[in-house]
Amino acid sequence: MRSICRLLLACWLLCLAPGCTQAGQQADAGLPWITQQQLPAEAHQTLQRIADGGPFPYERDGIVFGNFERRLPQHKRGYYREYTVPTPGLRHRGARRIVAGEAGERYYTADHYRSFRRIRP
Repeated sequence: MRSICRLLLACWLLCLAPGCTQAGQQADAGLPWITQQQLPAEAHQTLQRIADGGPFPYERDGIVFGNFERRLPQHKRGYYREYTVPTPGLRHRGARRIVAGEAGERYYTADHYRSFRRIRP
């Protein structure tokens, strides 16, 4: 009897695994898209710096983005990095960011993580 229960539990867990992947894809699919042409000019510069690996003008550029708000698809800690998109006229970093995922996906937020748009490559 125990063997049957273990077998059923293992089968049930295997059935759940694809569902986890789909849930992450669904979360990502629900985000609106933005083209690079629609981004502010400063975001183009930030994207180029990310592609070049730096240099970055702000000390905190490239730090781990924790995704505590859970607005982006869930991944292991360290999967996402954040970068500042300068706002003209401000002396501080402002609210605009690009968040970069390890797989190459990029997200833009103009309101300090309240909302995101996926950047169309």
